[in-house]
Amino acid sequence: MSAGAIMEIRDLVVVVEFDDDVPVINEIVTIDNGNKTKLLVDRVETGGVAYCLNINDEKGIKRGVAVFRTRKSLAMPVGLESIGRIFNAFGEPIDDLAPLNGETSKVRDILTAPPRASGFQIAKPEILVTGIKVIDFFTPFVKGRKIGIIGGAGVGKTVLIMELIHNVTKKASGMTLFTGVGERIREGHELVKTLKDNDLLKKTTLFFGQMNENPIHRSLVSFAATTLAEYFRDEHKKDVLFFVDNMYRYVQAKNELSTSLDQIPNEGGYESALFSDVKSLQDRLSSNDSGSITSVQTIYVPADDLSDPAVQMIQHELDSTIVLSRAIAEQGIRPAVDHVKSSSSLLTPEIVGDRHYLLSVRVQALLEKYNSLKGIIAIIGENELSVADRQDYSKAKQLIQNFTQDMFVMESHSAKKGEFYTLDQTLQSIEEIIAGSGHAA
Repeated sequence: MSAGAIMEIRDLVVVVEFDDDVPVINEIVTIDNGNKTKLLVDRVETGGVAYCLNINDEKGIKRGVAVFRTRKSLAMPVGLESIGRIFNAFGEPIDDLAPLNGETSKVRDILTAPPRASGFQIAKPEILVTGIKVIDFFTPFVKGRKIGIIGGAGVGKTVLIMELIHNVTKKASGMTLFTGVGERIREGHELVKTLKDNDLLKKTTLFFGQMNENPIHRSLVSFAATTLAEYFRDEHKKDVLFFVDNMYRYVQAKNELSTSLDQIPNEGGYESALFSDVKSLQDRLSSNDSGSITSVQTIYVPADDLSDPAVQMIQHELDSTIVLSRAIAEQGIRPAVDHVKSSSSLLTPEIVGDRHYLLSVRVQALLEKYNSLKGIIAIIGENELSVADRQDYSKAKQLIQNFTQDMFVMESHSAKKGEFYTLDQTLQSIEEIIAGSGHAA
């Protein structure tokens, strides 16, 4: 058996030279040491030089040691017994329970997408009610589509996604997958406890590559979760709810690896393959004739800068974006949604119906007018406005208050009972405010 030899070691990157039998990208190769340390081939250059990633950050690797091909890629077990379990980026249990039984589980390649189904027909859009008024009204939750929750640190992204998991999973007939990418371990523990307390863990599978893990784990964990989602969609014809917290941390992990691999960043300071890396993951979160994958992704905004290239890139892959504002959060409004900056391509008469659509147009007009009047009021005072402007300004304030809501997942912290609203209740409360006949529901 021909082998390569380690030429150079740079932190997580191991450079191996092969004479003739050269491995391919995404192949696993093993070091001829007592542990058979696994390396993942990231790229291969002329002359048989392979740049590999030390996926488990194992120590004691030395130059000159032999490296052998396995002719296999990174794979993980999949099966129905994965439901209710917690895994790492390689499909290995981290919940102190037994590994998946190989006799009842199948093995799937993490980094290879399954063949696309031919002749896929888009079904009539199906709205999933979240019970959160501001989301159901401005960014309807449609099966098989992608929704992003965008905001800086501390504005409520994780709380909002936990509330969505709580509300939607409880009523959904399919299954739920959650992926924690580069977030705090504490948040992972809180999510697991919330799911257990509400008897939802039995229909949820979780994957974690948290901030204490190396960037290889953080960049791969979304692909592991996606692999399981594809399995349930294709083999069991399930509709899958796929939650990711946080997509920007995936970009950061790829950026760290890019630096280790001596790759030149693009003009925005991100890795040169940012577009293709994000695209390759997003394209796999799709639907086919067998089932659907509905994804909700949080996106951290560095320095609250929505024009950040990575944030813009991820947004282009989404059908709806919910923008959380620090200025609104500081007013004590929860969820701290910026109603004007949030947008959805799904908010059309064909999807939500004429009643909902026409109301959204009227509400957006009132909120935009409210923002423009705030500057004038700061100078001359509200009493100096015309009667019509005062009425619109008052309605806009009532609407903003109407969209505030107590969360079930925050009951233990706020001592306030969580609230769930049907879509009809949400629309009716808005109609009453616009008609001037009532206040928030």
